[in-house]
Amino acid sequence: MKFIVTDDIFAKVPDMYIGVVVAHNVDNHKDYPEIDALLKKYMTAAQRKFANVNVKQRAEIIPYREAFQKIGINPNRFPCSAEALFKRLAKGKELPSINPLVDLNNAISLKYTVPMGTHNIDHANDDIMMRTAQPNDKFVPLGKDEIETPNEGEVVYAVGNEVRTRRWTWRQSEYGKITANTSDVFFPIDGFADINQAAVDQASADLQTQLQRIFHVETQSGVVDRQHPVFEWK
Repeated sequence: MKFIVTDDIFAKVPDMYIGVVVAHNVDNHKDYPEIDALLKKYMTAAQRKFANVNVKQRAEIIPYREAFQKIGINPNRFPCSAEALFKRLAKGKELPSINPLVDLNNAISLKYTVPMGTHNIDHANDDIMMRTAQPNDKFVPLGKDEIETPNEGEVVYAVGNEVRTRRWTWRQSEYGKITANTSDVFFPIDGFADINQAAVDQASADLQTQLQRIFHVETQSGVVDRQHPVFEWK
């Protein structure tokens, strides 16, 4: 299976740098106190770090807002997932526990201030792509059942014509949702080569360590950038 970012996206955001982690045979049914502790630790740290600040003006967030504008997304209406997380925490709110894989994803995202996705690939028959939306694409918002049609030209994560996230890292879909039964999972960690490459690399390494330590599974990892737009795994 492959993760592919198309050339037209790199033409608009040439410094895009995406870390990729893939894990197989995960047991997501059990309770993992280690993950609960990690989420609590980094949620508390983020609440302190972002308390009483304008999140969208933080140095860690500005590059994502600028990149959204480059690809035609209004970041005020459709903030990236990391900005949305930190806005919530800046108001003193907490993140709910969803399930172990999602909670681990959120903990690592909070620790390194990078947007991360978590995608179920148990039954994926097509490659995962970051590309512009096509006329036959469909999207179902999390927690809902009505099908949306993304705007043509909108940047999405997709498997075949099933859109996994709309507006790059804004909102995830019911397609590819992580559940207790999820076994195989794909994590993209979105960043920029000239700004926060180190944070992306650290988040990738940390995520792999935690997946191996807590779930006792093997992982594969790689990077997608303009010079290497495809990452393939078994």
